[in-house]
Amino acid sequence: MPVVSVGIDVVALERFDEAVSHSSTFLERVFTPRERELAPHSLAARWAAKEAIAKALGAPGGMRWHDCEILREDGGRPQLTVRGTVAARAAELGIDRFHLSLSHDAGIASAVVVAESDA
Repeated sequence: MPVVSVGIDVVALERFDEAVSHSSTFLERVFTPRERELAPHSLAARWAAKEAIAKALGAPGGMRWHDCEILREDGGRPQLTVRGTVAARAAELGIDRFHLSLSHDAGIASAVVVAESDA
């Protein structure tokens, strides 16, 4: 299971809160309806995750944020689902699976993504 790529991103929680309060469309543009049910700092971590996934995929143009959804499994572990533009780019790179870690503490939300291939 070779690692194809890694992406990481951090988000200042204060800046995220400001972006949400200053843009009436930010949440709808970036997050799916199910993601928008989560608490604000959980959304900040998911924004970091979406950015980290984009970086792991080489920051392709035309990526749709809704094509990457991060929810929670019953135990609280983040569950990543990719489709559409994100799944297509992953397939181009031979990526079969992603591993994702999220955190938010001390004013920062962070995410790390590891993309792997069976090849």
